[in-house]
Amino acid sequence: MLTPCIGRDEVIAQLRNLVDEHRWVTLTGAPGSGKSLVAQHTLGARARVWVRASAGDTRESVVESCLEALEGERIPGDSPTLALKRALDGRDVLLVLDGVDAIDGLGELLTDLLEDAATWRLLCTAQTMARRPHERVLRLAPLKVPEPSEPLDGPALELLLSRIATAGGHLVDLDQHEATLRKLLSASGGLPLLIEQLAAQIALVGVSDVVPVQSMEDAVRASHALLGPDEQQCFRRLAAVGQPMSLDVLAEVCEVSRPQAVQLAGALTRRNLVEVGADGRFGMLAPLREVGRSLAAASGDDVAARAGLVRWADRVLPADFFTGASDQPWLSEVELVAASVADACAHPATRDKGYELANRAFSSLYTAMRPREAVELLEAVLDSGDGPPLVGSQLARRAGICASEVRGTYEGVRLLDRAEEHANALESEADRDLEQARNAAIRAEMHLDAGDLPQARADAERALTLDGSDYVIRQARRTLMDVLVSTGDWDEAEQLAQLIHDSPPEEERWISLSALTLQARIAFEQGRVVEAQSLAQYARDQAVAIHEDRIALLADTLLRHITGEPGEVVDTEHLPWAVRVVVALQEARELLPVDPARAAGRAADVVVLADSSRLGRDAVEARTLVGDALVVLGEPDQAQSSYLSALRRAAEIGMPIQVAHVLDALAALLRAQGKPAHTQLSGAAAALRISRGAVGRSRPGVPYVAGVPGDCPLGWVMQGRLTVAGAAAIPALFRPAFPGPMVATPLDSLTKAERAVAELVAEGLTSRRIAEELFVSPRTVDAHLSHIYRKLDIGSRAKLAALMAEVA
Repeated sequence: MLTPCIGRDEVIAQLRNLVDEHRWVTLTGAPGSGKSLVAQHTLGARARVWVRASAGDTRESVVESCLEALEGERIPGDSPTLALKRALDGRDVLLVLDGVDAIDGLGELLTDLLEDAATWRLLCTAQTMARRPHERVLRLAPLKVPEPSEPLDGPALELLLSRIATAGGHLVDLDQHEATLRKLLSASGGLPLLIEQLAAQIALVGVSDVVPVQSMEDAVRASHALLGPDEQQCFRRLAAVGQPMSLDVLAEVCEVSRPQAVQLAGALTRRNLVEVGADGRFGMLAPLREVGRSLAAASGDDVAARAGLVRWADRVLPADFFTGASDQPWLSEVELVAASVADACAHPATRDKGYELANRAFSSLYTAMRPREAVELLEAVLDSGDGPPLVGSQLARRAGICASEVRGTYEGVRLLDRAEEHANALESEADRDLEQARNAAIRAEMHLDAGDLPQARADAERALTLDGSDYVIRQARRTLMDVLVSTGDWDEAEQLAQLIHDSPPEEERWISLSALTLQARIAFEQGRVVEAQSLAQYARDQAVAIHEDRIALLADTLLRHITGEPGEVVDTEHLPWAVRVVVALQEARELLPVDPARAAGRAADVVVLADSSRLGRDAVEARTLVGDALVVLGEPDQAQSSYLSALRRAAEIGMPIQVAHVLDALAALLRAQGKPAHTQLSGAAAALRISRGAVGRSRPGVPYVAGVPGDCPLGWVMQGRLTVAGAAAIPALFRPAFPGPMVATPLDSLTKAERAVAELVAEGLTSRRIAEELFVSPRTVDAHLSHIYRKLDIGSRAKLAALMAEVA
């Protein structure tokens, strides 16, 4: 429930009209004038996204806060500004930037965003205006204070009396205290926050004993002086932390019991020194917080508060570096954990503790699939300076893992190099070998995701040759098994699986469950469907039981692929990229029989995501599925292009079974055209499968016809793999006997999908609207636009629209 906004009815009505009529409105006013409260009352139940700025904010930090509030995504390679533009494009949303003052470059950025994305609106609260072309400004004046010649009445007095009652004060005799009340209100200047502080003081000591003040700082200091010692300390320490906190954190910071913290927080709330958020956490308005910090610095409570925050983090985080689950209570206050870590790392004497806390936080964040928060936490620690070599190596390696998931597969290499530096600084040879083995295991994972299978295998085998721990050995074996499943070396993969499953301790069970999903993949490709289903289902159920969300989701996605039955609805927008593309790909498969147009769009999205994230294996599967969808839609020529691209990539990576799947589809295209060469492709697919015991199966739009290995042309397949000669010969089967005419116009160089995007741009549609028309995501539209601009050598929508009009 909102605090009543007394005396502001007229300005609320004015602001509401401005917000309705203009795209950018700024509400200005002095500190303590109640800008935020007026904005809240103006908007009421109206849908909006609220971003509260804080001291020290930069243009970049505001952009990040907006992205988070809008739940906008940033694909690897995106700048935060581009991601924010995409998050706003085509959305009928009101963005509120509360308290944005003197942030360099923000006004220019907001102007650009308003011009590039046409439907969103902006409301800012600030002390000054931005002086930009689109901005409309409304100044919030102080409340009217009664003049000496006027009756003792008006909004300032109403606010004072209301807050006295809220703070638990007695009724005020207006006749008896008229002179004093006039002095107090006059001294307040009509600033609501000052009046609220006066009300809290009157509630404590009565009207006669309150001294008029001329500034906000004087008022807050006077209110602070009237508190009891414990309440004063609580106020100072809460201000020193500077972020909203729960009762549990408040109790630790103030070194009191939870029941005592309840009483202290309640007392400060009644005195208008603390506000309670919708989530039940306690925070302060900026003017109060600044004074409180000054008081805390003078009393030493700033140091004590930071120590208390570190103490709290030390208590709630997992006890070691390897345990953690997605249901940890502290995850709801991860920003306070980050604050405690940052403070510990800011001082050389406690930096080692900061490294330790961050490392202990990692497992829970990673298991909960929150890699962005994890990498930001860990990178901040690394940027603070070197910590203990052993912990530093592990922490940098973990940061690399998350960076590769959030920013792109190879974006973590820099952090792995940092991990190597820490490892090389270790005095113990055993520790050095162990850390190098761990780093090699993670490098192998990165190469695996990117589709560099030979390098992935080399790094995994290197990890196994170093003197690693049982955990590292099991992890490296799992990575190597994943490589072998992709390369079709299934007998060797099954042998590794038995070693992985050999009595794993609790913290290594996730590795064993991941290996089970790989075995399920092998069983499915070999036609042992019931066994594959059983393995995937067991892996999923066990992962759920131990709160391994990532493994559970991947196993469930595989189970959906095996059974053809839909699983639980998953919000893919908040998943790490490596997980998201797998889930999105399965969603596209499930859409294909019922809505091929949407399936094609979803698969095209996965292609964009996989390419930008450098997830090579997933990109192959996505291109194959795009081809399947285009066949169903009656676009065999476009499908052929997708299939040939998938074939080339699968052959380069070394994925023989995926090559066979693509050959099935290409053979079906030739068979539909009545070309006898289809038997060559079916024969090549059969030759790739036969030594592995793999089976083919029909897909929507791609009927499977078993081939005969003997029909495979000589030299196409050797040792169960497609040769370079075979990969070069297959596209030649699809080239026309007589070349077509030369490209007549620049637009003829565009693909059909790119041409569709260009036509809709010419109609003036936003990326979001185009995405809705074509059943793809805005990021895929942006990817098409990038290709169009490059092909046509232009740089803007306006030039593209002009070119389309000229050609038309």
